[in-house]
Amino acid sequence: MGTTVVPSSMKVSIPQGDQKDDGFIGGPNPKDLDAGALFVLKSRGSWWHCGYHLTTSIVAPVLLSLPFAMSLLGWAGGTVCLALGAVVTFYSYNLLSLVLEWQAHLGQRQLRFRDMARDILGPAWGKYFVGPLQFAICYGAVVACTLLGGQSLKFIYLLYKPDGKMQLYQFISMFGGLTLFLAQVPSFHSLRHINLVSLVLCLAYSACALGGSIDVGNSVSAPPKDYSLVGSRVDRLFGVFNGISIIATTYGSGIIPEIQATLAPPVKGKMFKGLCVCYSVVVTTYFSVGISGYWAFGNQSKGTILTNFMGETKPLLPTWFLLMTNIFCLLQISAVTVEYMQPTNEILEKKLADPKMDQFSARNVVPRLIARSLSVVVATTIAAMLPFFGDIMALIGVFGVVPLDFILPMIFYNVAFKPSRRRFVFWVNTMIIAASSVLVAIGAVASVRQMALDAKTFHLFANM
Repeated sequence: MGTTVVPSSMKVSIPQGDQKDDGFIGGPNPKDLDAGALFVLKSRGSWWHCGYHLTTSIVAPVLLSLPFAMSLLGWAGGTVCLALGAVVTFYSYNLLSLVLEWQAHLGQRQLRFRDMARDILGPAWGKYFVGPLQFAICYGAVVACTLLGGQSLKFIYLLYKPDGKMQLYQFISMFGGLTLFLAQVPSFHSLRHINLVSLVLCLAYSACALGGSIDVGNSVSAPPKDYSLVGSRVDRLFGVFNGISIIATTYGSGIIPEIQATLAPPVKGKMFKGLCVCYSVVVTTYFSVGISGYWAFGNQSKGTILTNFMGETKPLLPTWFLLMTNIFCLLQISAVTVEYMQPTNEILEKKLADPKMDQFSARNVVPRLIARSLSVVVATTIAAMLPFFGDIMALIGVFGVVPLDFILPMIFYNVAFKPSRRRFVFWVNTMIIAASSVLVAIGAVASVRQMALDAKTFHLFANM
């Protein structure tokens, strides 16, 4: 879709990809980069690697909540929102990539989201808006994934010991230990093999969710299928808002410029190929899980399809199948957690490392080890203390994911290319900006309302 709206000026050759004397023609010389960009955002990847990174940043076990989102919207609304989410975000991310390529052609290769905001909109936008917003989203995602990892470990534990006494915070601490090890991977590019495994894992647990839904839906013990919207008129209305917000945030990334920064020159056209790899996985997993799960459980769909598989009194699927699915989810969550640590790692490296010394010198390794370990410990502690962090993250997501992924790319494109108001692309971008702004306002109200409803469960170290 993105290729149909590219202005003619984008058809020029972009020399940014050429290399000469270890530098980029028309772009920053690696010797002049700060330590965060030089060490964490190494530009060595291929478009395949880009596809792996993109897939891990978007496709995560949170997609198992899509049947629940569809139960709030119904068949027509749910399917339309799934399709719109895919189309709009693919279009948005492609626009962002085109702006990055164009800026590189102009001699300003931007490696970070805040760099884009600084160069295109002004220094204050990068320093006071985009930078803090992206950090909140990415570090919040690390906390949320740590919580999900702990919940997944607890789920596995209860499969074999239903009367077990271990608390959620203990499992969160275990998952934090795994993250502590993976966090020491030196650069974003170093995650390419981990993210390839992550891609396979998300296909695996999505296939399990699809197969499990079909099996349960066709079994004699299948729950009655009711696809009507439940609750009062107000509940249904807020349910629709929640469903739209859930679907929108599942398509969010927030680190597209950082992923494109990992590409080795020449960069032109590689991001589009990576997006095609990513969205082939997105469409396969999102639609198969969302539609099959909603078909099997209707308006009885719960926050995650795995909870439905557990049944009311006994599991609806074999224990080994549930165990396998949860292991796939658990392993992929670890990859997602480490990927979303990269913006934090880049900030820490920029502040603490010396770009004039070798990345693996003692001068740089010791601060990196200490800083990343402390970052993981803090995230794990927050996740253990606030097991209701999902509600908080929903609010952060509304104010962060939607602006970063649905609004700013359109603004960047319109400011960078200045398309005529007579052009279709200008009005498409403007409509997306307007609709996304409304979604932020409505989603914020719905998120605050949900937090108020769940307030009775809010207490530190709750065993949820």
